[in-house]
Parts: sequence; structure tokens; C-alpha cells
Amino acid sequence: MPNVFGAPHKGTGPDAQQGHSPVPPGVSRFGTHEQVVFCQDEASGLRAIIAIYSTALGPSLGGTRFYPYASEEEALSDVLNLSRGMAYKAALAGLDLGGGKAVIIGDPATEKTEAKLRAYGRFVQSLNGRYYTACDIGTYSEDMDVIARECRFVTGRTVEHGGAGDSSILTAFGVYQGMRAAAETVWGSPTLRGKRVGVEGVGKVGHRLVEHLREDGADIVICDVDEAAIDRVRSLHPEVEVVADSDEMIRTDLDVYAPCALGGSLNDETVPVLKAKVVCGSANNQLAHTGVEKSLADRGILYTPDYVINSGGLIQVADEIEGFDFDRAKARAAGIYDTTRKIFALAADEGVPPAVAADRLAERRMSEISRLRSILL
Repeated sequence: MPNVFGAPHKGTGPDAQQGHSPVPPGVSRFGTHEQVVFCQDEASGLRAIIAIYSTALGPSLGGTRFYPYASEEEALSDVLNLSRGMAYKAALAGLDLGGGKAVIIGDPATEKTEAKLRAYGRFVQSLNGRYYTACDIGTYSEDMDVIARECRFVTGRTVEHGGAGDSSILTAFGVYQGMRAAAETVWGSPTLRGKRVGVEGVGKVGHRLVEHLREDGADIVICDVDEAAIDRVRSLHPEVEVVADSDEMIRTDLDVYAPCALGGSLNDETVPVLKAKVVCGSANNQLAHTGVEKSLADRGILYTPDYVINSGGLIQVADEIEGFDFDRAKARAAGIYDTTRKIFALAADEGVPPAVAADRLAERRMSEISRLRSILL
């Protein structure tokens, strides 16, 4: 029989790098996870972990990552980091949702089966609405349809099943809105026209971001480990420049560096050689460790907090809970522009990096709303 057990774990910062040991929590009272559930089903081979960071604002929501982690410890570190980031992301997106995340350990190309997904769905269902799942790396809307055969708490489903479909659409749109706010702060106008933008990773989100930037008149430089992804962009935009890899991208003359691949690209080695004046991309956990945000600020580089600007996908799938309406979701995602401007203004007023200002705003909202919910109704 499957077994499930939950236990509290120390929290980790939303800027922690995948695969690193968990970072001790800060002073926030949201520094510990409410629940961590280890899920095993011997018959299907399922090994999964669900982490619920906070339900202060409402039920937790976050995608399911299907990934061949080298160890359970690595998977645990990743799900703890990501679930905390989701709580902060939901708070700043103005959603009445908490933060959660799940990981399934395995290679999705060879180990993903209907039985494994349905077994996972039953574990999600057992949480009775404390956690809603959605797509992430290694999972797709079609997988959510399979999980939904055993579970009511699923978002990111296919359009045919009443879902929002591909959440990368509004993720890219939201990143573009955040980039416009950064451009306004640095250059005085909310446009990327004439700016040189380096997009590292042109997969699900990155290639859509390129479309927004080209429409705005930006000059684009790209790189990706997948040649097919590069070819897709170049077939539509042959004028786009290609560099060999992320190391070359970091050192390229850019106005904006947009990391849209794996996390941890901003670290003690890359920040000193980064030439861009703005960092604004969709990748989660871009800062390799606490302190990198200060290094960026000291160099006069404006960092746009990743969990703020990549929340468009969360907004898109969250809208399914009340019956998906794309126009409504897009209007809410457009608000990322104003939220980002507010964070930059607070950072300037309080003399702190934008990442710190964003954390403060998120924690303030979680604290205020959770206090209101202590009122007896």
C-alpha cells in the first residue's frame, strides 16, 4: 500500500540554487514549512515529495516537477526552495493562494506512466485541497488531465478539459511587463526599443519573450543548449544573434540579461563580469545564494526579482479555480508592471536591493491577511 507522512522542515530562500543545501530561514515568521509529504507507491514506482510552505493566504498552489534528481536530498532541497518561492509569488500577484510545490523523482522521458501519474494524483487528493498542482519542468497539461482522473485539485489542464492550457503564454507576458518597468526605472521609458537584450534559454517561455521583445523593437541575443529551440527562433527572426553558451552570454555587451533557463546563474563568478544594466528573466531562483542581490546592487545592476515577474503562469493556472477566462487572467498579469514599479520605489525609499523590498511586501501581505483570518466569523 502507498504510504504518506508529513513533517515540518526549515524553510529556504526563494533565491536558493537547485541542488544546494537548504539555506536557514530568515527572521520572517514564514521561515518554516507547514507540511512536507513524502509519497511512495511501490507498484507504480512513484517517488514524490509535496511541500506546502504556507496557507496563510489560502490553499497552496504550485507545479509538479518531474526530474531525474541524483538523490532524494537534492529533490527535497529543490521542493523546499520552490514552494517558498511560490508563496511569495502568490502574495505579490495579489492571489488568495499559498505556496506549494511537488517533485516526482525520475526521468520523464523514460519513467513517466499513467499509473505513476494517477498514483500521484491520489496523494494530492489526500491533502483535501491544501495543495493544488499544475505543470512544471517535465510535466504538461496532458499530464494534468491524467492526474485529474484521481484528483479534484488540479490546474493547468488542457483547453479541451476546461483548463488554461500552456501557462508559458502569460509567464512570458508578465516577464515582459517587468522588463518594461525596469527599463522605465533605468532609462526613463517603459520600452525596450533599441536595447540589446540577451535571452538565455528560448524554450517554453524564452521564445515567447523574444516575440514580445521583437514587437517592441529590441535587438535580441539568444543561447540555448537545445539546437532545435535556437532554430525555431531563428526561423522566425533570422536577425537574432546567437552566442555559444551562458558563459558567453554573461560576458556579452547587453543592456538587459534575461535568464530563462535553470536557476543559480547569478553567482560570485558571474556577477563581477556581467555587463548588463538590468537583470530580468523567467528562471526561478536566479540568485545562487543570499548576498548576490547586494553584489548586483553594488555594481549598479537593477535586479528584477524573478518570483515577481514570472508569476504570470501562476496567475493563468490560478484563474482555472473559478473557471478560466483568458482576458481576466491577462489583465491581472498586466498588473506585474505596476507591482514591479512599486518594488523598485520601495527599494529606493528604504535603501535596500529590490529582492529585499519584494520579500518585505510579500511578507507584509501574508502577515496582514493571515491576521484578518483570525477574526471569528
